[in-house]
Amino acid sequence: MADTLCLEPIGGIAGDMFLALAMDLGVPQAALEEGLRSLGVGGWRFEVGRAQRHGIEGTHLDVKLDAAKDHHAHRAWKDIRALIEKSGLAPRVKERGLAVFQAVAEAEAKVHGRPVEEIEFHEVGAIDSIVDAIGAGLAIELLGSPEVFCAPPPMGSGIGRRAHGMMPIPPPATLQILTDRIVRFEGKGELTTPTGAAIAKALTKQGPFPEMTLERVGYGVGTADFPDRPNVLRGILGRRAAATEGATCVLETNLDDATPQLLAYAVDRLLAAGALDAWIAPVTMKKGRPGHVLGALAPATLRACLTELILRETPSLGVRVHAVERAVLERRFEDVQTPWGPVKVKIGMLSGADVNATPEYEDCARLAREKNVPLKQVLSAALAALAGKSG
Repeated sequence: MADTLCLEPIGGIAGDMFLALAMDLGVPQAALEEGLRSLGVGGWRFEVGRAQRHGIEGTHLDVKLDAAKDHHAHRAWKDIRALIEKSGLAPRVKERGLAVFQAVAEAEAKVHGRPVEEIEFHEVGAIDSIVDAIGAGLAIELLGSPEVFCAPPPMGSGIGRRAHGMMPIPPPATLQILTDRIVRFEGKGELTTPTGAAIAKALTKQGPFPEMTLERVGYGVGTADFPDRPNVLRGILGRRAAATEGATCVLETNLDDATPQLLAYAVDRLLAAGALDAWIAPVTMKKGRPGHVLGALAPATLRACLTELILRETPSLGVRVHAVERAVLERRFEDVQTPWGPVKVKIGMLSGADVNATPEYEDCARLAREKNVPLKQVLSAALAALAGKSG
């Protein structure tokens, strides 16, 4: 069963495009509609069909509204939260819906300088946006709750009309929602909507995409037809590739704007998170700038989480990853007694013969501090004790 969904917002991302993509990947329209009816909000229906953009065909979806109702009244965040919580949706779907609207509420509060609980939604409070936002969480559930990754969305440009009047594109709230995410400033028009931004922020992880076996590819087609790009949201659904037992990879990033404190902390975090080794090496970068390479050797199973750690803890905009092979000695440990206390020694073996021996640093450093003796004496004593034990 597919456990990973990778989103490529080629023409941007919006709520209706995400729902269209989910249907293109196999989510039944009836199942989405049935789940959303439990919100108790009527006066809407899906209009679904096939469409093409630049020769790429996919599913196009519109949320059609009853013209007799006022769907654009302002809605307070607390009212939307109550609407979601009292619905008949599954708990995980409720959590996803609340997370999407929380992302929008916090962004609106920041932009308008008001407490979150006082926020009233305009466009995002409309029925179609509520259906889009909650539907996204439901669609993920109907796909089997895969882990979702999203590539950097294009932000677009220009001027557009909003509830507050003419506003720049991307709107301030969209930018605020995507704080701490990697984005692309390209394209004309509104490519990424506030609802689309909130879905990306609340329900997905940033790339790089993991290695996976492809099962299905789908396209959610947007309404606009852009001259410079197909207005589609592509989704790749598949099964995460099982890491080969013992497989390792090297992760590296070049940095010319990280302080020594940040670099040292990143190395500590990488090691604590399971990296087999981590290092910092000096390099000369573009324009003659002195910089550093932050690197880590890690089990392939930890590739995704260590990549995310590097991107979060450093100013890096990207991480190089490549698989490596390594020859590893068999290992065993022996306890030896020094004049200041016990020390564990790691011994490397080749074809059954001992070829290397290294006293555990933390044991030796602790004794050196406690007994107020030089570290080198403790290290030497440990090796001498091992030699005497072997003899």
